[in-house]
Amino acid sequence: MSEDTKPPFGLSLSKPAAERGEAPSANAGGPFDKLRTNDVLSLRQDFPGVGNWHYLDSAATAQKPSAVIEAIARAYGPDYATVHRGVYERSANMTLAYEAARRKVAGFINAQSDSEIVYVRGATEGINLVAHSWAATQLKSGDRILLSMLEHHSNIVPWQIVAEQVGAQIDVVPLTADGKIDLDAMQAMITPAHKMVALAHVSNVLGSVLDVRRAADIAHGAGAKILIDGCQAVPRLSVDVQALDCDFYVFSAHKLYGPTGIGVLWGRKPLLDAMPPYQGGGSMIDKVTFEKTTYAPAPTRFEAGTPHITGVVGLSAAIDYVQAIGLEAIHAHECTLVGKARAALEGINSVRVFGPEDSAGILSFEVEGVHPHDVGTILDETGVAIRAGHHCAQPLMRHLGVEATARASFGIYSDDSDVDALVKGIERVRKIFAND
Repeated sequence: MSEDTKPPFGLSLSKPAAERGEAPSANAGGPFDKLRTNDVLSLRQDFPGVGNWHYLDSAATAQKPSAVIEAIARAYGPDYATVHRGVYERSANMTLAYEAARRKVAGFINAQSDSEIVYVRGATEGINLVAHSWAATQLKSGDRILLSMLEHHSNIVPWQIVAEQVGAQIDVVPLTADGKIDLDAMQAMITPAHKMVALAHVSNVLGSVLDVRRAADIAHGAGAKILIDGCQAVPRLSVDVQALDCDFYVFSAHKLYGPTGIGVLWGRKPLLDAMPPYQGGGSMIDKVTFEKTTYAPAPTRFEAGTPHITGVVGLSAAIDYVQAIGLEAIHAHECTLVGKARAALEGINSVRVFGPEDSAGILSFEVEGVHPHDVGTILDETGVAIRAGHHCAQPLMRHLGVEATARASFGIYSDDSDVDALVKGIERVRKIFAND
């Protein structure tokens, strides 16, 4: 097949190994079988950024499989052109790939239509878009917004900005003893004055999983809309926005093994249709005169300027890769590793583990008497990469009674060797600080 006749990336997975001139894997069953049969070492070879490194910071950003890297490289190379503007063939082909990716995202989360999928820079921009285009135009003085104690700053600060602008108030749902959003407390505290509820599907610190459907039922029962931050959910849980019955759902591609700088806002079409633009510029218009401008329908109305074309192509390839493995297999694999890590760390003197037993892919902990930054630095010396700090969740840190935690987070490419290296590294931390 000539370069001129190859379809643009984003419409399919990358070429098979044989077509690339490479020997096929000994395990020819594909990525799903590699994970299902615990052949993670073979799967790790799909991730050139991992190698022998014990990368345990996937919750911050996931490493990228070769399929995604190749898709982006091709999109920047022989397939590169603008979208929606050119009448020449390559631009038309890239536009097809760009919009095919939108349909793929819609299918990935079971949206009713691709017109409900808005491309944004990431979940942060998606939340800000809803805060400023929906909440800032719908809320008034005396209205209330409901968040939870474990939210990421990106799901706190935008609501504070809007609340200050319109005179609304923010209430905070507490957590259960094991670190989950307390939905019984939410049920008791929500009132008709609450117009927006914004909660994390999976905590980026504790790994606790929200019962989104119950939270949505509680919100809707009081007449409120509900936004779900799905950043930590989409890489490991099957997301069906129809079954969850939320009103908005946001996520970032880079935690889903895709590129940075691209993310998704899903919103119910009637809500998006009623929302004013978030930014002005090219593409998002219907007609511009100096007297008046009319806007394109959603989602185009919210996508001002030249989009992150190659990012969308990379997101498409990442979805292909994850779906080839299967989210159920990914979640089961990560749960097994978290369980092993939790059991090992809980057996070490002076180590405190946070969060519920059934945390999803994430494990936060502290070593008594040792700052998490020191823990992270010593682990790095042994080839183990973790996150150390407040994880953009300072209110949660204060609730836990700490300034910061160490956090190990797992991914598709993680295996038992990563857990063993983590535990061995923590033992070295204890010896260095002699805190037995």
